[in-house]
Amino acid sequence: MAITTDKLLLFKSHECSNGLSDEALQEIADTAELVQVNTGDYLHRANQKLNSVYFVVHGRLKQSIVDMHGNVLLQHFLTRGTQFGALGAAQADPIPVDVVAVEPSAALRIDFDTTRKLSFKYDEFGANITKLIGSMVRRALLADRKPRKSSIVAIIHEPNTSRELTQRLLNRLLELEETPCLMSDQAGRKPSEKIAYRPLIEEDGQQISREDFRRQIGLWSNVGRIIIDVDSSISSENAALLFEFSDQIIWCCSYEQTELSIQKLKAIEEQAPGWKEKINLVWTLNKNHWVAPQVEEFRELVARDFKISFDEPEIEAGQGQLLIDGFERLVHHLRGVRIGLALGGGGARGMAHLGVLKALADHGIVIDAIAGTSAGAMAGIICASGYAPGYATELFANDLKPGWPFTWMPRGGHWYLLHKYRRGLFDPMLRKYLTNYTLEQLPLPVQSVTVDLVSGKPVVRTYGDAVRSILESINLPVFSSPLCHEGQALIDGGLVNNIPADVLINGGCNFVIAVSVTSRLKAEFANNHPQTPTQEMKSGTIFQTLLRSYLVQSVNMNSHGVQPADIVIEPDVSKYDLSEFSSTRELAALGEEAAVQSIPEIKALLHHVDSKLFPKL
Repeated sequence: MAITTDKLLLFKSHECSNGLSDEALQEIADTAELVQVNTGDYLHRANQKLNSVYFVVHGRLKQSIVDMHGNVLLQHFLTRGTQFGALGAAQADPIPVDVVAVEPSAALRIDFDTTRKLSFKYDEFGANITKLIGSMVRRALLADRKPRKSSIVAIIHEPNTSRELTQRLLNRLLELEETPCLMSDQAGRKPSEKIAYRPLIEEDGQQISREDFRRQIGLWSNVGRIIIDVDSSISSENAALLFEFSDQIIWCCSYEQTELSIQKLKAIEEQAPGWKEKINLVWTLNKNHWVAPQVEEFRELVARDFKISFDEPEIEAGQGQLLIDGFERLVHHLRGVRIGLALGGGGARGMAHLGVLKALADHGIVIDAIAGTSAGAMAGIICASGYAPGYATELFANDLKPGWPFTWMPRGGHWYLLHKYRRGLFDPMLRKYLTNYTLEQLPLPVQSVTVDLVSGKPVVRTYGDAVRSILESINLPVFSSPLCHEGQALIDGGLVNNIPADVLINGGCNFVIAVSVTSRLKAEFANNHPQTPTQEMKSGTIFQTLLRSYLVQSVNMNSHGVQPADIVIEPDVSKYDLSEFSSTRELAALGEEAAVQSIPEIKALLHHVDSKLFPKL
């Protein structure tokens, strides 16, 4: 591992240096010992005495609290700017904590007694340590979801045409009142005067030395976010250096350069494994290629991907703003923000989700991920594929409208639903919109929830055929047989997780909007009301009983599903039957109305998440 050994520069890059005088910085740096560990090395082993405080200045380490049998009870990651040992070293007994490097890492080590004396001598130093301890406790024990921003970001361009992304990103960061610093290998680059700049290529055409690179990073550590902008033609050795120093990697890839990107990422992974979690793939798409290609190899090489286009959507084709908004999703990611939308099940009532999606888009609330159950999965996946919500409403209104035989039949909606299931008509209907796209190809990350009768557990789909993911999640028992696939028998996800807010939290979302279309239950069944005399009551048909049972179960499960959500939108769709797809437009309008009413509260809550991204109204 080749990082600078200048302890003063390294300490200046740590949050505990904030507000300290030059005298204090120098004394603390002189006291510290630089400790470097490679991937798999332990900084501390469980049940050993801890005598020092470690200030992480480079890389990433995994901290695990274990029980007496070695089982992991709690786990989180230590990255640059965090600390380990301020609490543990104060204890006389060994502590049950493992700290192991998941990539080449470094920390400044100061023995506990010296740390305590320096904290008394320099109040700001003690206050900074206390803040870090408080942040650690909130994250680990209180499930705090406060955003953590990435300080050093490397943008690597496979096609040079993606350089526009860097300029737009710099401009956006300036709008957010950040002070970005730029290092670039692009000749003749002249950024704004507001942006500190250092070329990676000297006037004589030579690259700056590795030591100069490290020193510049150290000098800018307290200035602002550092953006390193390079072409992918750099050597794998220099690329590994970028990967080592950066908090986040943005690898830009075009449709035409897919294979080349895979080869280069694999070469870097072979040279320096363990960095997948910080690599983000950005697909730069255009009008000719509006959907990303299916490339399974990337699942093993990158943690997340973003689909971005700067071309205007084709409105006549029903395309929405998802790819345009892809850029803002990337900004969210770098700011440490991830907004999730949990869409609950509820049969035809789920068409209200389309109106909610429309209202959020119309009011500029960019969603970073969707998780849907049953009808929520159907509405969510269709819109995540790029269709504008209003356009999708018209598609569903036309394709789910019962034909004339069903309009004449008693309870024709129930028979129409049975017809759609038993004849397998949902598949061809959905493939008109989605063809054979997989979930991972879609512009917006989306997950669906289904239930496996074999294991008795919920199954969350994050990749694979998009249509099949919908069919599994909407597969209502009795109306349809379980879908059997690879040892699983899959049915409607609403039976165990009707509003999957927890799925989004587990996926890293730190703000979740939940939408429930089954929160309100009309006191009526088979024309029976609470006041109906016993002798006049009717037992209801098997379909009425099944759908009512599903609805009652969903209503009673909602309180569990929405618990992790920050806000819940509840359209009043109680007067509509779960099979009433003929009212798709009306249901979407009710969803839009409910969402519009919630917009002020959503924006106020988001302001507390990131006041710059979401300014006050």
